[in-house]
Amino acid sequence: MLECPTYHKLLFLSDAAINPTPDLDKKREMLKNVVTFMHKLGYQRPNVAVLAAVETLSDKMLETIDAAAIAKENQSGEITGCYVEGPISFDLAISRESAKIKGFDSRLAGEVDLFLMPNISSGNIMSKALLYLGGAKMAGCVLGAKVPIVLTSRGATAEEKFLSLLLAMAA
Repeated sequence: MLECPTYHKLLFLSDAAINPTPDLDKKREMLKNVVTFMHKLGYQRPNVAVLAAVETLSDKMLETIDAAAIAKENQSGEITGCYVEGPISFDLAISRESAKIKGFDSRLAGEVDLFLMPNISSGNIMSKALLYLGGAKMAGCVLGAKVPIVLTSRGATAEEKFLSLLLAMAA
């Protein structure tokens, strides 16, 4: 979970630490875990952006195929408790203005709550970029085990470790 000074609400991100190259089933499981947790925190129907580099399907980019499948399952009612768009690029998900300029019709643009990342590398890079360049504050925990696991970066501050403990307690 990230608090970014340039965004109007908290951002959740999965996954930046555990699943190196999640397949479609693992992405569904990660989504379910985070959405269930967000419900506990009071989010009724979080907006989920299933990120990819582009918002069009490409058989050369498996993440676009997975994102489209997850979005379709959400539209058909197989995945519930959230609103999903994907594939969607970061700029379109985070900025209503960017979506407008690019002619991308999206009710999620500028209102995303959760980024479902295509792999651990992109999740880790994004979270660290938001922390170190964007001035974000972070709290993180691993969901899906018997109990939440606090797993912070080796470079985490004392505040991040404390916030992560609080977040895990909320789970």
